[in-house]
Amino acid sequence: MVYKFRVILDAEEDIFRDIAILEDDTLEDLHNAIFNAFGFDGSEVASFYTCDETWNQEDEIPLFDTGDVPGEIRTMNDYPLSSILDKENTKIIYVYDFISMWTFLVELAAIEDEAVGATYPETLFSHGEMPDEATEKSFEADDMHNDIYGEFEDDLDEDDLDMFEGDDSFEDYGFEENWN
Repeated sequence: MVYKFRVILDAEEDIFRDIAILEDDTLEDLHNAIFNAFGFDGSEVASFYTCDETWNQEDEIPLFDTGDVPGEIRTMNDYPLSSILDKENTKIIYVYDFISMWTFLVELAAIEDEAVGATYPETLFSHGEMPDEATEKSFEADDMHNDIYGEFEDDLDEDDLDMFEGDDSFEDYGFEENWN
């Protein structure tokens, strides 16, 4: 069987590629197909991340084993596509180049029979041109879906902070000046 993916660059513009690849090919084969379809040279490190239906990142599947014990971490080459993705589990996240953080949303769009004479993997359709730089990721609380800092808002005023000014002694707390 052939898996047909839509691979969407996480950017403001619509930039995506449709890729067909055999279901028995590995995530490493899909990695190769993606970087070729988007015009990368393949010299950067990448990872796939499993995710839920709303694209919440879960487990990392790296290109290389980075564990302390060789063979401890399963890599892209250890996962046939059919072991990770199927009709119920259709989404995975792909990150290429951990400096630039090119991030792609990869979705299984169809599972079809192999076409006679076709060579896989194959880029079926290309839309949009790659920008010169990846979209800058913002990790500010205001940009996140849940404001994780909301419960820790500081309600101290200037008068509360004045009690700490000019007090260099910790004698009241049982600390010695040269404790180390």
